[in-house]
Amino acid sequence: MPEGFIPCHGGYQKLLSYQKAEIVYDATVYFCDRFIDRHSRTRDQIVQAARSGKQNIIEGSMSSGTSKEMEIKLANVARASLEELLADYRDFLRTRGAVLWDKESKEAKFVRKLGADKDGSLVSYGTLGPISKPDLRRWWPISSSA
Repeated sequence: MPEGFIPCHGGYQKLLSYQKAEIVYDATVYFCDRFIDRHSRTRDQIVQAARSGKQNIIEGSMSSGTSKEMEIKLANVARASLEELLADYRDFLRTRGAVLWDKESKEAKFVRKLGADKDGSLVSYGTLGPISKPDLRRWWPISSSA
């Protein structure tokens, strides 16, 4: 079938970047429910950064039929949002005196291995709320009221 005036676009659900961003968003919501006060501005910012990462992948995918430039810009916005989220997680750990894993630590390697699973989903990681492996309570020396 010949390609129409506007080429096929969308299909973001099949993008690995979207699938991983969705896991990051779900895990972030769970993390915030467990560790950050519901009325905290920090919580809003962290969840919004995770959501923005996911949503900009969707928007970029949907705009790809009419503007490759916009698709690339939105992918960069998603990337920047997820980088902001990473900084928020690092700040959370630092301000609570928790350990930031070394890149070569067994915990970091374990999480990277989970993330490398192309068929992974948050559900496939287990049952700690939506997460069991890695069991965050075991690795983070933080009380549940933190």
